[in-house]
Formats: sequence, structure tokens, C-alpha cells
Amino acid sequence: MKKVVLDTNIIISAFLSPTGKPAAILLSVLRQELEIQYNTEIIVEYEQVLSREKFSEKIRFADAQAFLERLRDFGANVVAPRSKVDIPDETDRKFYDTAKAANAILVTGNKKHYPDDEIIQTPAEFFALWNS
Repeated sequence: MKKVVLDTNIIISAFLSPTGKPAAILLSVLRQELEIQYNTEIIVEYEQVLSREKFSEKIRFADAQAFLERLRDFGANVVAPRSKVDIPDETDRKFYDTAKAANAILVTGNKKHYPDDEIIQTPAEFFALWNS
């Protein structure tokens, strides 16, 4: 089973636009067609962002909680060593390090926030490779 780490922007996009590629990726995770990798810091960020007031009209609290429960039930909690690679946005290191430690693909809408690495893919790139 292909392993993925999902940047928070993918989670938010999936909730806000249920017909887009991020939503399809999230649905594949929920169907256990993909194995999501995470760590405690990633879960905390997901919880914080999903509960922001600016999303409260578009993202139901119950849906966000159900997703987080399934993530914990079916995903893999990865202990990742801290890398020394240069990352433009230090808050994104947890996603990169988790993906590297898990030998997973990191799916993000913001590749510029990460080093140039083949494990970093946009949703479109991920689908192109996954479906080939």
C-alpha cells in the first residue's frame, strides 16, 4: 500500500472542495487505499487548523473530528528524526521528516515550502504517478 503524508493545505482543500484532487486523495486514505503517515505534531496542526473560526461555516466540527479519529485508527504514527535539510518554512519540517522516515510521498499544494526532493508532490503529480 502506498504511504502518504498530507500537508495541512491538502486536508483543508479536501474539506473545502469535495470534488478536487485533494478530496480524492483524502477519500482514498479513508477507504484505506493509501496509508497515511503522521506524528503528534501533524495531528496537533490538523486539529488547530480545522477548528479555526474562518473555516467553521464550511467545515463541520463533527466531520473534522471523524476524520481525525479515522486517521488515528488507520494511519501510522511515525517517530521521525529531525533532518538537517534546509526548509524554507520551518513549521513544515514535521511533514518532510515524517515522509522521509516513513518512505512516503509528501503531498502538498506548496512545493516551494520544501526542498527539491522527488518525495514532494502536488496532488496532480501524485495522481499521475499513482494511476500510472
